[in-house]
Amino acid sequence: MLDIRKIRENPEFYRVETKKKNSSVSIDEVLELDDKRRELIAETEKLKAQRNAASKKIGELKKAGQNADSAVEEMRVVGDKISELDGKIRLIDDEQTDKLLQIPNIAHSTTPEGSSSEDNVIVRTWGSERNLDFAALDHKALGEKLGIFDFERGAKISGSGFPVYRGLGARLERALLQWFLDCHRERFGFEEVIPPYLVTRKSMTGTGQLPKFEEDMYACDKNDDLFLIPTAEVPVTNLYADEIIPESNLPLKLCAYSACFRREAGSYGKDTRGLLRLHQFNKVEMVYFAHPEKSYESHEELVGFAEKLLQELGLQHRVIALCKGDLGFGAAKCYDLEVFAPVEKKWLEVSSVSNYEDYQARRANIRTKINGKNTFVHTLNGSGLATPRVMVALCDQYQQADGSLIIPEVLRGYMGGIERVK
Repeated sequence: MLDIRKIRENPEFYRVETKKKNSSVSIDEVLELDDKRRELIAETEKLKAQRNAASKKIGELKKAGQNADSAVEEMRVVGDKISELDGKIRLIDDEQTDKLLQIPNIAHSTTPEGSSSEDNVIVRTWGSERNLDFAALDHKALGEKLGIFDFERGAKISGSGFPVYRGLGARLERALLQWFLDCHRERFGFEEVIPPYLVTRKSMTGTGQLPKFEEDMYACDKNDDLFLIPTAEVPVTNLYADEIIPESNLPLKLCAYSACFRREAGSYGKDTRGLLRLHQFNKVEMVYFAHPEKSYESHEELVGFAEKLLQELGLQHRVIALCKGDLGFGAAKCYDLEVFAPVEKKWLEVSSVSNYEDYQARRANIRTKINGKNTFVHTLNGSGLATPRVMVALCDQYQQADGSLIIPEVLRGYMGGIERVK
């Protein structure tokens, strides 16, 4: 959530920058509410001063043995007016907060200008395209032929977008996740967390999924008001909601595996074949609570961790800096990591690594104390990695002319030494 004081100080900047992120929320309406609120607060303060004066007068009259009825009545009238104004202030607070929650974060100055994904900037590319000199199968056909994916039965039991991994496919999926977690814990210095898969509305609001993206979420019974998590970012970030993290503990680095659940309400017309776009998928998430003055150093470090995993898997990939118009709702800056799938002839996103600055921390009230002053931390997160499109890239880049699938060397120890699926 943005700081209303900063909006008040430089409204034109926020008008311009929020439009660059395709926001329809009016900055002027937020400021009008702010003006009303401040006027009411000023009026309330005057009335409170009157009430204090009346209270003092009552005490003096009673001490002098005089009748204080008129002064008591005056204080009662003033008190009723204060209560009325307090009610109006609460209503304006709620309306203003609702509007502030719907305003996106402001992009960092180093985020490229642009209005759509066409304006994103390729930062670097690693690896070269594999030359497939045989009739290669797409991941869906290959996986079903090898018996490692079962999309038909997944759709039968849950609907489309809920895959079943079988046999060596299940082992390969688990090997990826275990290797990701081991790398983060043993080599990259993360603490591993196993979070809940159901979270409250407050938690979803704290990380920015609500209220804007409610239609994309799987909500449970309204009596519970719980949501299936779209990513482990939500529960892991909220571990420190309403807390103060000691400055000496920053950056605090946590990683977590979770299943992720998304309705993908806006995916109509997009390619949903096989593993390309799912309602349930597996992911290892990286979450940083960073010092406000060092969060962009942490951002580059996070990107490097995700890149290292792709390099050791031997997967051709690239790093993209998202432009302002394609940047996520809460992010100030974001890099996407995309793998190349030569059979699909597409670049596929496997990680988005974002710096939210204090946007999430302000919503979730996550602070640190710097020079004796409470200060919001900066939060960052990124996939390290999401498995479905990594699996697509493995199928595309590691399949052989005889129809088998080579297992990347770094995963073989997690699969009992198996070198290929055939």
